[in-house]
Amino acid sequence: MTGNFSWLNALSAVQAIATFSDGVLTSLLPVAAPTAAPTPVPLRAISVLVGLLVLGLSIRPARNMLSSSQVMNTSFDPFSLVNTYGAFGSITRDRYQLVVEGTHAEFPTDDDWTAYEFAGQPVRTGERPSQWAPYHLRLDWQLWFAAMRPRPGPRQRWVIRFLERLLEGDTATLSLLRRNPFSDDPPDRIRVLRYRYRFTTPAERAETGQWWVRERVGTYVHPVSLSDIRSGSRTAVRSPLVGD
Repeated sequence: MTGNFSWLNALSAVQAIATFSDGVLTSLLPVAAPTAAPTPVPLRAISVLVGLLVLGLSIRPARNMLSSSQVMNTSFDPFSLVNTYGAFGSITRDRYQLVVEGTHAEFPTDDDWTAYEFAGQPVRTGERPSQWAPYHLRLDWQLWFAAMRPRPGPRQRWVIRFLERLLEGDTATLSLLRRNPFSDDPPDRIRVLRYRYRFTTPAERAETGQWWVRERVGTYVHPVSLSDIRSGSRTAVRSPLVGD
């Protein structure tokens, strides 16, 4: 519940309402509790049997949840009647970030590249993390998933289209960003670097004032021009566009 997960926090809260009894809800809301009808004996017996069955099937999932080597979203019986639940099947231990950079230089060095800045995704290490929930930054969300791979796969073809729009200076695409360093003239070339980010420790933050420490772990997309992308538009995520 502490993550900046847009509307997922609200969705979890709405689902949790079902766990409150009618007595609790009627004490909070100006409505009367419905009159309970007598429960037939056969239905009571079935309810008890089903409850015992669910209780028995819950033993292994409960032990799994308390285990140090927890396996999430794993079925523990052929019928998949009882299993753990999570909004995400797994959570990565490391945060990878794609940094998109452009340049006008014909033979650029690392100092010639300038980074685009996204609304929610961290780029500058000295910037405090932003709070956007419950608003959903769809582009930043997709970039987070894309960064989990060392290079674009079949599901990340949109990344190449995104780079093409940046090289074109497309207004609608640029409106999704917080800062466009090429507002006067789109870059001639663009590249995507992949970094591993982590939060600074309190001691590191006190000493440097930085919120993040980052380490470059690869090149997601090598430097490409608009003509490079258009000439390879039918195979946009193949070499030489993709990273090492």
